[in-house]
Amino acid sequence: MKQVVQNYKSGELALLDVPVPGCKPNGVLVRTAFSLISTGTELMKVSEAGMSMVGKARSRPDQVAKVMQSVATNGVPATYRKVMGKLDSYTPLGYSLCGVVEQVGAGIDDVAVGDLVACAGNEHALHAELNWVPKNLYARVPDGLAARYAAFGTVGSIALQGVRRGEPQLGETALVIGLGLIGQLVVQLLAASGVRVIGADPDPGRCELAERLGAAACGDPASAAVEAAVAELTGGHGVDQVYLAAGGGSNQPVELAAALSRDRGRVVDIGKCRLDLPWNAYYEKELDVRFSRSYGPGRYDPEYELEGRDYPIGYVRWTERRNLACFLDLLARGSVDVEPLVSHIADFDDAVETYQRLKDGDLKAVAVLFRYPDHAGEAQAPAVAVPAVRRGGGESAPDRTAPVRTAPARTGTTPVRLAFVGAGNYATSMLLPHLSQRDGVELSTVVTTTALSAANAQRKFGFARATTDLDAVLGDTSIDAVFVVTRHSSHAELTRRALLAGKTVFVEKPLALTEDELAGVLAAVEESGNDRLQVGFNRRFAPLLREAKQRFDVRTGPASVRYLINAGRLQHGSWYLQQGTEGSRFAGEGGHFIDTVSWLLEADPVSVYATAPAGNEDLQVVLRYPDGSNATISYVTTGSPGFPKETLDLIADGKVLRLDDFVRASVYARKRWDSSRLPKARDKGQSAELAAFIRAVRTGGPMPVPLESLVATTAATLAVQAGLASGAPVTLTRAR
Repeated sequence: MKQVVQNYKSGELALLDVPVPGCKPNGVLVRTAFSLISTGTELMKVSEAGMSMVGKARSRPDQVAKVMQSVATNGVPATYRKVMGKLDSYTPLGYSLCGVVEQVGAGIDDVAVGDLVACAGNEHALHAELNWVPKNLYARVPDGLAARYAAFGTVGSIALQGVRRGEPQLGETALVIGLGLIGQLVVQLLAASGVRVIGADPDPGRCELAERLGAAACGDPASAAVEAAVAELTGGHGVDQVYLAAGGGSNQPVELAAALSRDRGRVVDIGKCRLDLPWNAYYEKELDVRFSRSYGPGRYDPEYELEGRDYPIGYVRWTERRNLACFLDLLARGSVDVEPLVSHIADFDDAVETYQRLKDGDLKAVAVLFRYPDHAGEAQAPAVAVPAVRRGGGESAPDRTAPVRTAPARTGTTPVRLAFVGAGNYATSMLLPHLSQRDGVELSTVVTTTALSAANAQRKFGFARATTDLDAVLGDTSIDAVFVVTRHSSHAELTRRALLAGKTVFVEKPLALTEDELAGVLAAVEESGNDRLQVGFNRRFAPLLREAKQRFDVRTGPASVRYLINAGRLQHGSWYLQQGTEGSRFAGEGGHFIDTVSWLLEADPVSVYATAPAGNEDLQVVLRYPDGSNATISYVTTGSPGFPKETLDLIADGKVLRLDDFVRASVYARKRWDSSRLPKARDKGQSAELAAFIRAVRTGGPMPVPLESLVATTAATLAVQAGLASGAPVTLTRAR
């Protein structure tokens, strides 16, 4: 993803490619729609970075003090290396944005994937395409509020907290010194509270804007206009509150505050201006000087911001998160208007140029927004590509009826020699028992990463050889087919290597965990001309389901399919839970169910819509097919273990097909058909699938499932994650 960064030593600004942040517990991963440049705070930081080392030291005396303490403790060389290392690093910019929740971390139940949220924090609401934001630093955007307005949430919270610190009362009069972004918001908030507002700023344009937004009068602080307005509106007593929203090194704002305040008035510092308080002036009026700490209570408290520990509302009414939600509500109700503050909207790709124009003064602005490519207001429907299958020489077969490359038929009684890469639980319980006793099959070699597991498989199933050397197996010309039965993350790469080695490949699902992995497999097919590939989608080979489909007979109209998978919970420690490397549970298993539906409907899906409740892995996946058929796959982990795992209903043409967990099947038509209840264990098709695969290897005939179908099913499985991230249907686009 892209992020705006700055090197504080050199002042360089860059739009850098950085890794996507992980979605940690107690927070959400947010895809940015709009982020806001604070033309005061951020430009001050940008300007400081462009100063000389002496200039940086003068602007940050607090940091100089820390450096001197480090010299006293650690010595000059060590301190120099530490300081230079810190300065010569990229630092982020930004702290106010609005975006769409892309992923929900553990412990979050107040928002879901697809929700629009406003986010805060100079470590979490950055100018970046994706941000991880902890619980107390985001708030849901009210319905109807545009994303570009919600991006003002953080700066609005800063202004709101400042106003709260001033404790305004109906009928009072306030002076706002500095009419930049924060000052303009303070003016509106005070006016909405029933306070008469006077503004002070040397920029006539900003004064005019503040008056349009509710200020009673505004003027240059160096002129007599502001003093005259205060005298007129207060009867000569002075204002009740002064809000310092100015920056810079001048002490004029502090002196003006003392001169125009009433006796025992309140002075609130919101910005970062010079605060050399004139003792006599402040003492004689007994002025109450207050500081406003950023967005509100909770700011700079790691237990609140990072760990999500809220303050009880009875003790702290307005925390930074409650301020954020309150400001969004004010925007939604029209009590505050930020549209007049938007001076410029720039595409995020132009971020560096935009900062430079602001710094150079070419772009005069109160507020600037970055618009991200796929923001919520103009988001296009997400899509996942279904890549075309191109065999050697550029041959392409994008549909089910295209010719399929065959291999030379075997002669005589030579057995089909197989190698297994991986010998885990599934291989040893569901595949090898069907192969070890099959006539015409020789278990040639087993390859595992640990020597003992290879030796165990060799002893139990009669492999001729056991090894940990994959290259030796791929280079063995006597081996006809390779079974890839390893962890999910290795499937695509091992399949690619085996295809390039000229082997027929049987890979357990999933074929790939990403679009790039799928493209890599198909690149190997195109490079080698070897399309001899089967994925372990066994359910279409189950005898009971095949008979039920035959009894249902030809379908003429669109169908509705309901497929419930009561997957249950995994045991603690299962490698299936390692989603960071092995993909989600549905990514690993969902291809089974999509393939089954596509086989029943004799077509590939054209779109996928997926949704999930917050906090668990229960999924609802809706597939749409070219003829208007729809299938809903409910993949749930929270059901009762006593309920059957798989139940399927297909309804079309006045008929219903029902499958009960591969134990019983029925077809309700003009004549009803019921299967006999199977007396033995469920047959989910592994034996028939392996028989079809071995037959294809032996005869050189077509593979049991067209490669185009395997690719389409894999792409649809990948689209489920894309759908969960976007909250919208995902179109499956066919490459040409």
